[in-house]
Amino acid sequence: MTFQKVATLLSFTRAAEELSYAQSSVTTQIRALETSLGVELFDRLGGRIRLTPAGEKLLEYAEQILGLTEAARADVTGGNGPSGTLVVGTMESITSYRMPPLLELFHHRYPKVQLSLRPSLCAETCHALRQGTFDIGFLMEQETRHQGLETVILAQEPLVLVATPGHPLAGRENLSLDDLRAASILATEAGCAYRDLFEAELRGTETMPFLEFGTIEAIKRGVLSGLGISLLPEVTVTAELEKGELTTLSWDIPFSVHTQLAWRSGRRLSRELKLFIDQAVRLMREETPMAKTG
Repeated sequence: MTFQKVATLLSFTRAAEELSYAQSSVTTQIRALETSLGVELFDRLGGRIRLTPAGEKLLEYAEQILGLTEAARADVTGGNGPSGTLVVGTMESITSYRMPPLLELFHHRYPKVQLSLRPSLCAETCHALRQGTFDIGFLMEQETRHQGLETVILAQEPLVLVATPGHPLAGRENLSLDDLRAASILATEAGCAYRDLFEAELRGTETMPFLEFGTIEAIKRGVLSGLGISLLPEVTVTAELEKGELTTLSWDIPFSVHTQLAWRSGRRLSRELKLFIDQAVRLMREETPMAKTG
């Protein structure tokens, strides 16, 4: 357990804090393990460490050993139902518009499972999954294969370019990139997949006309106030479109993104993690027929 914690955090200090051990105890345990195996498990580079090839191999076994230990304990004690904490990397659009049914289900049906949601950009989520600091993560990206990760595609996420009905571009057919470049565009921070794809399409001008807002709700308020237009997942603006407060603009979006669940390759999935994946897929399939393993 100590080795697995140090290997995923790549820090003796942080591992000691999470395990409530003295740092010297962690160091002693790791050195004893290395002596027993006759190999170095970590390269020590000044104040930083990284896994050696032997350490990477051992980490795979450590994950399996700990998973089997958990499964054995649950089986022998009669299995008191799913329990424990799942650390979930997510983003505002998923948390606010896709996850509520899943959160409600776990709250009522599996009250002993605590879901710890960590807001994170997709690249940060992928890194945290590889490092083991997140158990599972939601991604919304164009790519569906990620090095070192297993994924399940929950749905292709429709995107819409929106504005107020009174905007100069509203009602016009077949908008060009030049039309969009001349407009004021409200966007999320860089690192969001669909914002980055949109920005790539608009390149060619000296100044990118993006106004960055911290949240999707702030973007929507800005668009509703007439500050500009915005490209957003359709699920985030469904209510405003139905009320007629916003309208979609006539631009053929040349890219798409997929909402996905991801976890580290080679990891033995706990029953709680399997349950989370199964329920997320089931609930998404109730909204859309598309869901496949990637």
